Amino acid sequence: MPKRHIVWSDGYLKTEDYEKRNGHRSGVVWFTGLSGSGKSTVARALQHELFGRGCMVYVLDGDNVRHGLNSDLGFDETDRKENIRRISEVAGLFQSAGFIVLTAFISPFREDRDRARKIIEPAPFVEVFVDTDIEVCQTRDPKGLYKKALNGDIKDFTGISSPYEAPEKPEIVLPTTEQSVEQSVEQIIGWMENEKWFEG
Repeated sequence: MPKRHIVWSDGYLKTEDYEKRNGHRSGVVWFTGLSGSGKSTVARALQHELFGRGCMVYVLDGDNVRHGLNSDLGFDETDRKENIRRISEVAGLFQSAGFIVLTAFISPFREDRDRARKIIEPAPFVEVFVDTDIEVCQTRDPKGLYKKALNGDIKDFTGISSPYEAPEKPEIVLPTTEQSVEQSVEQIIGWMENEKWFEG
């Protein structure tokens, strides 16, 4: 469809208006890491903490999004790129409405995460690398996916038959094999406080 027939419609409210009312900055906190690394667990715990502080916060989780918005996508490289592109656009819409958006996606390719950053910026985009050894992830394996991948039942599985490109300069690195979920949340909150996210 030619884009010349599509015109962006601005509302009366700006992101700054939402942020002033909410008393905090809006932005996207992008969790990336291997399956089983703890992305969703930390994101949910962070959501609970931020909600308790009165923040407008929402989690976009990989599995949940694939139940609806991205249910038409598979897991080959092309579909994974489209998955991340769509999520980036949705996260941007939430951010523009004053939310702190927490995204929990493997997002294995640097190129896709860099594109997500470009979609979100100049709004804050915080890349959080959930740094967990693959051996630990395989031990956890909450969904039994590593076992299936090693048996050849799942193709293009990150860390087994498909690569994971770790972030080169993430804003935050969570060494989850060395610290608890609570400590990881404290680390992120501390970073946000230093960056003055909660001063309205």
